[in-house]
Amino acid sequence: MDRAQHLVVIDELVSREFPEHPERSGDRESGPGYHLVELATSEEFWEDDGTRRLAAEEQYEAERDGLTVLLDARWGPPQVFSLWSVLDRGMAGEEIPEPWGGLSNHTPDLHLWRARDRWIGLGVSQWDRELPFRLLAVVTTVDPP
Repeated sequence: MDRAQHLVVIDELVSREFPEHPERSGDRESGPGYHLVELATSEEFWEDDGTRRLAAEEQYEAERDGLTVLLDARWGPPQVFSLWSVLDRGMAGEEIPEPWGGLSNHTPDLHLWRARDRWIGLGVSQWDRELPFRLLAVVTTVDPP
């Protein structure tokens, strides 16, 4: 994984305008008030005894933590924001704004900074045990719920 390239992508998202309507292109999703990008995606784990999956999880968390150190130099220490309660509230019928509602389905927590009028977050996502890990970056003006 190329941290320098990840920083370029994050900088681009921070400065980019938000679209009026949701749109998706490749590894990027945007909507009113947010951008979400997959910085890296692992292999799938269908034929795994758990060892490859564990190694990938550790690798993706280490990459997130390495990027966190670099962003910490810009914006100070992040808060670690758990999305479990957001998921529970959404499952109970509360309407959760995007990008938070979607993220809570597959990302347990985010390292989160506030810079100017935007929130910047990094997280490790996985939809199910057999599916790939994804290193995500999110930039949004929507306050965390």
